[in-house]
Amino acid sequence: MSSAHRVGGNELTLLRNGAEYFPQLCAAIDAAQHSIHLETYIFSTDEVGRDVAAALRRAAGRGVAVCLLLDGYGSAELPESWVDDLRESGVEVHWFRREVSPFTLRRDRMRRLRRLHRKLVAVDGEIAFVGGINIVNDIPREFDFAAPRLDYAVRVQGELAGEVQAAMQHLWEMVSWAAFRKRVKSGGWRLRRSSPNLNPDLQLVLRDNVRHRRDIERAYVRAIAGAQREIIIASAYFLPGRSFLRALMQAVRRGVRVLLLLQGRAEYRLQHYATLALYDRLTGAGVEIYEYQPSHLHAKVAVIDGEWATVGSFNIDPFSLLLAREANLVVRDAGFAAGLRASLMQAIEQDGRRAESAGTGNVMRFLAWISYGLIRFAIGVSGISRKH
Repeated sequence: MSSAHRVGGNELTLLRNGAEYFPQLCAAIDAAQHSIHLETYIFSTDEVGRDVAAALRRAAGRGVAVCLLLDGYGSAELPESWVDDLRESGVEVHWFRREVSPFTLRRDRMRRLRRLHRKLVAVDGEIAFVGGINIVNDIPREFDFAAPRLDYAVRVQGELAGEVQAAMQHLWEMVSWAAFRKRVKSGGWRLRRSSPNLNPDLQLVLRDNVRHRRDIERAYVRAIAGAQREIIIASAYFLPGRSFLRALMQAVRRGVRVLLLLQGRAEYRLQHYATLALYDRLTGAGVEIYEYQPSHLHAKVAVIDGEWATVGSFNIDPFSLLLAREANLVVRDAGFAAGLRASLMQAIEQDGRRAESAGTGNVMRFLAWISYGLIRFAIGVSGISRKH
């Protein structure tokens, strides 16, 4: 586990993988005195899910207000008996868009693809966790991998934790209103996050489908456009829009070293092959691509010039760019960025394989371009296609 760094009145600790994250998470839940908010895309019934659920039940049992918000698609396999058990123990559980499968090409139903992909936790408004780690064992059982998925989260202690809690409370009220037609609290329906953090060195950046559609993407593009030496991006799924690709190409032309750490072991083949369609263009422009080999890559992080860093749930693909609710922490601190950079460079040098192209076989190239075409077609018929 990384050492803590003080940034803007907050203490930040970078956590790599579940081995570092879940003990910290359960310890914070067990220490909670007033309130716990937890949002996740996937909540599993494996040993990790059992441990976290038990901690939530213990907290509710001692009178802590516990609010658990689950995505209706990502956590669809969670048994109803688990949810009932949590509710009976005093945990409030809500579902974000619990509907039948969202995958349909009917334009009027593409809203079902708008998922809750954030992974956020707030405890007593004093401690928060922001990252990309779901409540699930990060060594996939269905694969013969000795290593865990590569992923990150940040433990935040300080003022920003209150902003994380306010953002989560806002969404909780929206879901409560939509699902149960409850009255909102006397403060009314808040259209903005309350008490926004104005510290430029540490920001919680959210993506939604109303007022903050491109906030995270813009934060990336601005940082890339200002890069002078080095850009390192690790993304589980990489299929950026035009402005993002253009910013990367321009950075290379300025002499900036650009390194991408991407999937080496395909988890979802359509997305994986679509990304391969970009390899020739990227490597031909001078971008270095490394594929993570020991297990699946689940990270959504970046470090630029050893000073700017981001950790969160935001993939650089159409799902995160155009559809899902996402949350990233943006940090401008050389000490914090150095720790994340060291971890990423270790993964690149020890566990990454340099990729020069999509492959030499015609079949591979055909799969890459047909996959890319299918995803672009799906974006077009969804009615959300745009130039960006």
